[in-house]
Amino acid sequence: MVSDRQLNTSCHTDPLTTRFRLLGILPLTFFLAQAVHYWQIDQLGHLLWMCNVGNLLLAVGLFLDQPIMIRVAGIWSIPGLVVWWRYVFTEWFYYATLDWYAVTSGTLAHIGGLVVGLLSLRRLRVDRLAWLYAFAWYLAIQFISRLITPAELNVNLSYRVHESWQAPFNSYWKFWFVLTIVGAAVLWLTGWFLRKIWPCPSISEFQASQSPVVSSLK
Repeated sequence: MVSDRQLNTSCHTDPLTTRFRLLGILPLTFFLAQAVHYWQIDQLGHLLWMCNVGNLLLAVGLFLDQPIMIRVAGIWSIPGLVVWWRYVFTEWFYYATLDWYAVTSGTLAHIGGLVVGLLSLRRLRVDRLAWLYAFAWYLAIQFISRLITPAELNVNLSYRVHESWQAPFNSYWKFWFVLTIVGAAVLWLTGWFLRKIWPCPSISEFQASQSPVVSSLK
């Protein structure tokens, strides 16, 4: 029998086992490690960056067995890693000294979060709407970032143009519009790529996997 939960989602998969759901401990640990770091430097607003809050979303999704939350976090872990690599990791080589706790917590949050996210996507598969949920999550978090975080942190670029992009953009809202369009395209492409690797089974395929094979009478 197919449960209501399975029929009401785009991907027809078995509920997560308790053992698999305990994977949520890892992204929760990554998030808390970042929280400690930002608390130490009095910049807790940075926890709302997509890659950081994504670990919390992933943890909650795993604990509660919520496929949409898990897919959103898993999709965001890929562009999140790219942005972190470009604007954070590469900058470390220019520092005279490094805060090794910050290096460790940041690396775990991005690379560790990516690994757990991909393992979860492999288990749950990726549907056609996952990228759209990820885009809506981005808009919501960016709006919240503008409401509750200090402007000087510019969390999720919610206040001003990033320093490296000020030359081509003389208006924040032009920058925001382009960023939003590019972000949507990146999320769609990421979702499309992941769906090619881990497509959802059809209802008939799922039902066949749940029942013994019965030869039809002719």
